[in-house]
Amino acid sequence: MKNCTTLKVIMLVFASITFTLNAKAQGKKKKDINAIKSMCGCFEVTFNFAETFNYSEDSLYKPSKEKTAKALEWAQLVEDNKDKIVIQHLLQVGDPSAPHIVKHWRQDWLYENTNFYMFNGDNNWNYVSKPKDEVKGQWTQKVYQVDDSPRYEGSATWIFVDGKSYWENTTDAPLPRREYTKRNDYNITERGNRHEITNFGWVHDQDNKKVIRSADKEDVILAKEKGYNTYVKVDDSKCKAAANWWKEHHQKWALVRNQWNAIYGLNKDLSLKTKVDNKPLYKHLFSDEISKEKDLAKVIASFVVK
Repeated sequence: MKNCTTLKVIMLVFASITFTLNAKAQGKKKKDINAIKSMCGCFEVTFNFAETFNYSEDSLYKPSKEKTAKALEWAQLVEDNKDKIVIQHLLQVGDPSAPHIVKHWRQDWLYENTNFYMFNGDNNWNYVSKPKDEVKGQWTQKVYQVDDSPRYEGSATWIFVDGKSYWENTTDAPLPRREYTKRNDYNITERGNRHEITNFGWVHDQDNKKVIRSADKEDVILAKEKGYNTYVKVDDSKCKAAANWWKEHHQKWALVRNQWNAIYGLNKDLSLKTKVDNKPLYKHLFSDEISKEKDLAKVIASFVVK
């Protein structure tokens, strides 16, 4: 009888500890979700990039020029559930009375995700499956190009300490447009990404390396770069034109995402062509002439290297 009572006590204590741990985990996850969703809305963005160090042995090496740009950016919440949050960014530029809208990058946040497409240079992404215990409690940020093709992704834990809220990760990525349109002396950007929620909005703080990667050789660091992009929250009405643009075009881009999701769901290495019919993918997809699902599927499939 005494043994049975002792066993019941142990079981009750174990159940109580389990309940407490689960409650804490759910409370932490809710904080994570609130932090991610706080990156939605209308922001005045300032993009700042500067090359900080270079390690080139070429005496004629020229560092990238410092770049600063400003814009309004609308971050649209596209999908919102307990394990996945999708945010589409839209730039609003030009004359405020008749602004031009540019479909910008997209970020998906997945809880305890185990499937990854890791960039490996030259428009190639290696599929990687991680064990569940390696990503426990973590969120994967998957970043996509303007045409919803892959860009980079990485997994980490949201941190809430000393009044700070941030997520940070280091991963390989393609060169950004400001670089690949002007230089070809490296082929990997190793991105140190920190997303920090602030009292004015949020900051995308980057410590990047410009890397030369080639088969059967060690990576060579050509230079380092600092990026510091501030997102200052403003009234949503300032981004009304971008929000309206999304209402008009969101169905087309849902079809595009579906096509890509089918490709990503194959869980195998992915290689993409840079151009088809002498045009990059985004120029095909941005055309109003291509809007039907079968046409979108055909165009996207034409860029996938079999």
